[in-house]
Amino acid sequence: MISVTLPDGAKREYEASVTVGEIAQSIGAGLAKAALAGKVNGHLVDLSFPVKEDSTVAIITGKDKEGLDIIRHSTSHLMSHAVKQLFPRAQVTIGPVIENGFYYDFSIERPLTLEDLPVIEKRMDELVKQDIPIVREEWDRTEAVKFFNSIGEHYKAEIIESIPEGETISLYRQGDYVDLCRGPHVPSTGKLKVHKLMKIAGAYWRGDSNNEMLQRIYGTAWAKKEDMEAYLKMLEEAEKRDHRRLGKELDLFHFQEEAPGLIFWHPKGWALWQQVEQYMRTIYQDYGYQEVKAPQILDRSLWEKSGHWSKYKDNMFTTESENRYYALKPMNCPGHIQIFNSEVRSYRDLPLRYGEFGACHRNEPSGSLHGLMRVRGFTQDDGHIFCTEDQILSECTEYTKLVQKVYDNFGFHDISYKVATRPEKRIGEDATWDKAERALMDALESAGIAYDILPGEGAFYGPKIEYHLRDSLGRSWQCGTIQVDFQMPGRLGAEYVAEDNSRKTPVMLHRAIIGSMERFIGMLIEHHAGQMPPWLAPVQVAVANITDDQADYAQEVVRMLKKAGLRAEADLRNGKITYKIRELSLQKLPYILVVGAKEKSEGKVAVRARGGKDLGVMSIDEFIALVKEDVKKRRNVGEI
Repeated sequence: MISVTLPDGAKREYEASVTVGEIAQSIGAGLAKAALAGKVNGHLVDLSFPVKEDSTVAIITGKDKEGLDIIRHSTSHLMSHAVKQLFPRAQVTIGPVIENGFYYDFSIERPLTLEDLPVIEKRMDELVKQDIPIVREEWDRTEAVKFFNSIGEHYKAEIIESIPEGETISLYRQGDYVDLCRGPHVPSTGKLKVHKLMKIAGAYWRGDSNNEMLQRIYGTAWAKKEDMEAYLKMLEEAEKRDHRRLGKELDLFHFQEEAPGLIFWHPKGWALWQQVEQYMRTIYQDYGYQEVKAPQILDRSLWEKSGHWSKYKDNMFTTESENRYYALKPMNCPGHIQIFNSEVRSYRDLPLRYGEFGACHRNEPSGSLHGLMRVRGFTQDDGHIFCTEDQILSECTEYTKLVQKVYDNFGFHDISYKVATRPEKRIGEDATWDKAERALMDALESAGIAYDILPGEGAFYGPKIEYHLRDSLGRSWQCGTIQVDFQMPGRLGAEYVAEDNSRKTPVMLHRAIIGSMERFIGMLIEHHAGQMPPWLAPVQVAVANITDDQADYAQEVVRMLKKAGLRAEADLRNGKITYKIRELSLQKLPYILVVGAKEKSEGKVAVRARGGKDLGVMSIDEFIALVKEDVKKRRNVGEI
């Protein structure tokens, strides 16, 4: 007898080997119909997988995250099947699942266009209607290479040859289409009804610009039609909120060819930047950080000592002068260690917290640049905490509380936490990594915070906590981080005098709350759809006169507002007041003040809040108090 334990603890007995699909059928016809795959002893498998011994078994459906990933990966194969039928000479390369969808890269004899996507989709739909069984096969490595070469799929043959010896070579067959894949997959193409192809892009084979440029087709797939419709609606709203579009409409910044990946900030955009920076500066001051400034360019030898040169040199901009080689800093940490090393430190000085709005440069590939979100020159709200091992837990715990406060003030109230552990390429001993990873987990657990593990995604010098924000459209952004580093301080000679007068190496905590200032401002623009709360708005209020007779009064009101510390400007253009209000509203200003003959004679203003809300007539002092209360509480227009 074989005993199967289900997720709820219930047990079922079977006389002999039984497939996951048969287990689902024995539980109920409804579950069997919804089943996509299974999880046996923690491993995802196809429904055809035989359970031959006592095991824990879960049935995976479209309601599970794993089920959605399986749908998407299976749909990438469905798309590839359709492409091969339409373009028989096409070569198939790789097609992974990504957030909200999938892609597949192809080598095709002619460039694909957007007009090709509906044709491919139509063929996909035809394959779905055929409900073709998807069958797993395990092959001998040599035979698999021979097979793919024989059908002209040389990329697949190359992939197989790169798979380590001893690993299973599994292929999936659906009708006349065979693909290399670990799986699992849905049992048949009829499970893949909800999908849409999104766009076409270029991608080098294995990410190497020396290789062939392939054609990448992106798509999305879902378990339910209404889920996909909601996602597409979100994308439509995201397009309206695109920070590049709003940056131009609101006159915040621009890019141009002469400075790829670098930003030209306009006065309003720089005003927004200053609000973010000055707020973060108060955070530094309130939480015991000393603000510092390290050089932009450092000798290559320092980057070699820190370990960055061997791991990161391809992403660094370099230069030379008088037979010395330098690099523009891609990060601030080695410079902060030099400041720490500039004098003898005692255990009494620790924790020592440095903060810097550090300008960094990274040689990002041109194809990866994306507005403010991915640039070559950026500024970090960077900080480094030098502490003892005993102080790690308290510092990480307090830092998480600080992060939560900052994000809340910027309007982000939904945070998820992830611990990124040691990568394959790293420096330091495993015992040290054990200690660092445990410290981060303890910090979150002591605060009662649930977290996920990201295996292998830590920095080369240490693990980290990642703080992921969810914006108003439900999108997740990895933003802040804190990293425990036992490596770099020792490599760069950092020491402090311990209580017993011995010399010890401090632990270094790398931390950034908002990360790249540029990227964070892009996130803010999209999160608020350009409608910045009054404390962040580049222009908080515009004063518009009805006729020329009130022009002087409008300017006087602006002077009074500026004297009170508000960011104000006058709109003295000729034209009807309705036109001026409409134009000013498009600038998404928090407040518009209208002054006519009556307001001028009474020394008052008519107040309109964003969204067309009429707040009535009030004195200038009353209005100033209103805005200052908004700013003090960091609330948005209309919030109580």
